[in-house]
Amino acid sequence: MPDLTTLLSGVRYVVVGGTATSLYMAQRITKDVDVLVSTADAPMAERALVRAGALGGHKVRPYEGPTLSRSNPLEIEGHSWKLPDGSLLDVRWSGRTWVEEALAHSQRDSAGLPIVSLPYLVLMKLASSRGMDLGDLSRMLGGAEEDFLEVRQVVRAFLPDALDDLESLTELGRLEFQ
Repeated sequence: MPDLTTLLSGVRYVVVGGTATSLYMAQRITKDVDVLVSTADAPMAERALVRAGALGGHKVRPYEGPTLSRSNPLEIEGHSWKLPDGSLLDVRWSGRTWVEEALAHSQRDSAGLPIVSLPYLVLMKLASSRGMDLGDLSRMLGGAEEDFLEVRQVVRAFLPDALDDLESLTELGRLEFQ
Protein backbone atom coordinates (compact mmCIF):
# COMPACT_ATOMS: atom_id res chain seq x y z
CA MET A 1 0.00 0.00 0.00
CA PRO A 2 1.54 3.32 -1.03
CA ASP A 3 1.85 6.08 1.57
CA LEU A 4 -1.24 8.01 0.46
CA THR A 5 -1.07 10.38 3.43
CA THR A 6 2.26 11.72 2.17
CA LEU A 7 1.50 11.44 -1.56
CA LEU A 8 -1.84 13.24 -1.33
CA SER A 9 -1.02 15.63 1.50
CA GLY A 10 -3.63 18.40 1.65
CA VAL A 11 -6.02 16.62 -0.74
CA ARG A 12 -9.43 15.36 0.42
CA TYR A 13 -9.73 11.76 -0.76
CA VAL A 14 -11.18 8.38 0.13
CA VAL A 15 -9.86 4.97 -0.82
CA VAL A 16 -12.34 3.15 -3.06
CA GLY A 17 -12.37 0.03 -5.22
CA GLY A 18 -10.96 -3.34 -4.29
CA THR A 19 -8.77 -1.97 -1.51
CA ALA A 20 -11.80 -0.41 0.21
CA THR A 21 -13.72 -3.69 0.18
CA SER A 22 -11.34 -5.12 2.79
CA LEU A 23 -13.05 -2.94 5.41
CA TYR A 24 -16.38 -4.68 4.68
CA MET A 25 -15.48 -8.25 3.70
CA ALA A 26 -12.53 -10.62 3.47
CA GLN A 27 -9.61 -8.99 1.70
CA ARG A 28 -9.08 -9.80 -1.96
CA ILE A 29 -6.10 -9.24 -4.22
CA THR A 30 -6.11 -6.07 -6.30
CA LYS A 31 -3.46 -4.80 -8.70
CA ASP A 32 -3.84 -1.13 -7.84
CA VAL A 33 -5.22 1.31 -5.33
CA ASP A 34 -8.10 3.59 -6.29
CA VAL A 35 -8.90 6.90 -4.64
CA LEU A 36 -11.83 9.22 -5.15
CA VAL A 37 -11.57 13.02 -5.04
CA SER A 38 -13.92 15.78 -6.03
CA THR A 39 -13.54 17.30 -9.49
CA ALA A 40 -12.39 20.52 -7.81
CA ASP A 41 -9.58 18.66 -5.99
CA ALA A 42 -8.43 16.53 -8.95
CA PRO A 43 -5.87 19.08 -10.25
CA MET A 44 -4.36 19.41 -6.76
CA ALA A 45 -4.11 15.62 -6.45
CA GLU A 46 -2.41 15.35 -9.81
CA ARG A 47 0.06 18.16 -9.00
CA ALA A 48 0.91 16.38 -5.73
CA LEU A 49 1.56 13.13 -7.60
CA VAL A 50 3.81 14.87 -10.15
CA ARG A 51 5.79 16.50 -7.30
CA ALA A 52 6.18 13.05 -5.71
CA GLY A 53 7.66 11.66 -8.93
CA ALA A 54 4.65 9.67 -10.12
CA LEU A 55 4.45 8.92 -13.82
CA GLY A 56 1.31 8.80 -15.88
CA GLY A 57 -1.80 10.81 -15.69
CA HIS A 58 -3.25 8.56 -18.39
CA LYS A 59 -7.01 8.39 -18.67
CA VAL A 60 -8.50 5.25 -17.18
CA ARG A 61 -11.57 3.50 -18.51
CA PRO A 62 -14.65 5.31 -17.23
CA TYR A 63 -16.47 3.71 -14.33
CA GLU A 64 -19.17 2.13 -16.44
CA GLY A 65 -20.98 -1.08 -17.07
CA PRO A 66 -19.98 -3.77 -19.54
CA THR A 67 -17.60 -2.85 -22.34
CA LEU A 68 -20.38 -2.18 -24.84
CA SER A 69 -22.12 0.22 -22.45
CA ARG A 70 -21.70 3.98 -22.86
CA SER A 71 -23.35 4.55 -19.50
CA ASN A 72 -21.41 6.31 -16.75
CA PRO A 73 -24.31 7.31 -14.49
CA LEU A 74 -22.11 8.65 -11.68
CA GLU A 75 -20.00 10.67 -14.16
CA ILE A 76 -16.71 9.29 -12.87
CA GLU A 77 -13.49 10.10 -14.69
CA GLY A 78 -9.93 9.25 -13.77
CA HIS A 79 -6.24 8.98 -14.45
CA SER A 80 -3.84 6.14 -13.71
CA TRP A 81 -0.42 6.79 -12.14
CA LYS A 82 2.70 4.70 -11.57
CA LEU A 83 4.14 5.73 -8.22
CA PRO A 84 7.87 5.94 -7.42
CA ASP A 85 7.66 2.65 -5.46
CA GLY A 86 6.29 0.91 -8.60
CA SER A 87 2.71 0.59 -7.32
CA LEU A 88 -0.28 1.80 -9.31
CA LEU A 89 -2.76 4.45 -8.22
CA ASP A 90 -5.97 5.36 -10.02
CA VAL A 91 -7.29 8.80 -9.13
CA ARG A 92 -11.00 9.01 -9.85
CA TRP A 93 -13.26 12.04 -9.62
CA SER A 94 -16.73 13.32 -10.30
CA GLY A 95 -18.40 16.68 -9.88
CA ARG A 96 -21.69 15.13 -8.75
CA THR A 97 -22.98 15.77 -5.23
CA TRP A 98 -22.60 12.15 -4.14
CA VAL A 99 -18.80 12.62 -4.10
CA GLU A 100 -18.95 15.38 -1.47
CA GLU A 101 -21.18 13.12 0.64
CA ALA A 102 -18.77 10.20 0.21
CA LEU A 103 -15.83 12.36 1.26
CA ALA A 104 -17.70 13.69 4.28
CA HIS A 105 -18.82 10.24 5.51
CA SER A 106 -15.63 8.20 5.18
CA GLN A 107 -14.55 5.45 7.59
CA ARG A 108 -11.00 4.96 8.89
CA ASP A 109 -9.13 1.70 8.53
CA SER A 110 -6.64 0.40 11.13
CA ALA A 111 -3.87 2.51 9.55
CA GLY A 112 -6.01 5.65 9.71
CA LEU A 113 -6.65 5.90 5.96
CA PRO A 114 -9.99 7.34 4.88
CA ILE A 115 -12.04 4.54 3.32
CA VAL A 116 -15.27 5.21 1.46
CA SER A 117 -18.28 4.25 3.57
CA LEU A 118 -20.27 1.20 2.55
CA PRO A 119 -23.23 3.05 0.96
CA TYR A 120 -20.99 4.94 -1.47
CA LEU A 121 -18.79 1.92 -2.20
CA VAL A 122 -21.96 -0.01 -3.06
CA LEU A 123 -23.10 2.89 -5.24
CA MET A 124 -19.83 2.87 -7.21
CA LYS A 125 -19.77 -0.90 -7.59
CA LEU A 126 -23.40 -0.98 -8.76
CA ALA A 127 -22.57 1.65 -11.39
CA SER A 128 -19.55 -0.34 -12.54
CA SER A 129 -21.47 -3.61 -13.07
CA ARG A 130 -18.29 -5.64 -13.55
CA GLY A 131 -18.48 -9.29 -12.55
CA MET A 132 -15.89 -8.86 -9.80
CA ASP A 133 -17.81 -5.88 -8.40
CA LEU A 134 -21.08 -7.83 -8.38
CA GLY A 135 -19.38 -10.59 -6.38
CA ASP A 136 -17.99 -8.01 -3.96
CA LEU A 137 -21.45 -6.51 -3.61
CA SER A 138 -23.18 -9.75 -2.65
CA ARG A 139 -20.47 -10.55 -0.08
CA MET A 140 -20.52 -7.05 1.44
CA LEU A 141 -24.31 -6.70 1.44
CA GLY A 142 -24.94 -10.17 2.83
CA GLY A 143 -23.45 -9.09 6.13
CA ALA A 144 -24.57 -5.46 6.12
CA GLU A 145 -27.72 -5.72 8.22
CA GLU A 146 -27.26 -2.50 10.20
CA ASP A 147 -26.01 -0.40 7.28
CA PHE A 148 -28.53 -1.64 4.73
CA LEU A 149 -31.09 1.16 5.18
CA GLU A 150 -28.41 3.79 4.58
CA VAL A 151 -27.14 1.86 1.54
CA ARG A 152 -30.66 1.75 0.14
CA GLN A 153 -31.12 5.53 0.71
CA VAL A 154 -27.90 6.40 -1.12
CA VAL A 155 -28.70 4.11 -4.07
CA ARG A 156 -32.26 5.49 -4.23
CA ALA A 157 -30.89 9.06 -4.31
CA PHE A 158 -28.14 8.62 -6.90
CA LEU A 159 -28.80 5.41 -8.86
CA PRO A 160 -32.52 4.61 -8.47
CA ASP A 161 -32.62 2.27 -11.47
CA ALA A 162 -30.32 -0.10 -9.55
CA LEU A 163 -32.61 -0.67 -6.55
CA ASP A 164 -33.87 -4.03 -7.81
CA ASP A 165 -30.28 -5.16 -8.41
CA LEU A 166 -29.36 -4.02 -4.90
CA GLU A 167 -32.14 -6.14 -3.38
CA SER A 168 -31.20 -9.20 -5.45
CA LEU A 169 -27.49 -8.96 -4.63
CA THR A 170 -28.30 -8.51 -0.95
CA GLU A 171 -30.47 -11.63 -0.93
CA LEU A 172 -27.72 -13.63 -2.67
CA GLY A 173 -25.22 -12.42 -0.08
CA ARG A 174 -27.53 -13.38 2.79
CA LEU A 175 -27.95 -16.86 1.31
CA GLU A 176 -24.16 -17.18 1.08
CA PHE A 177 -23.80 -16.32 4.77
CA GLN A 178 -26.37 -18.94 5.88
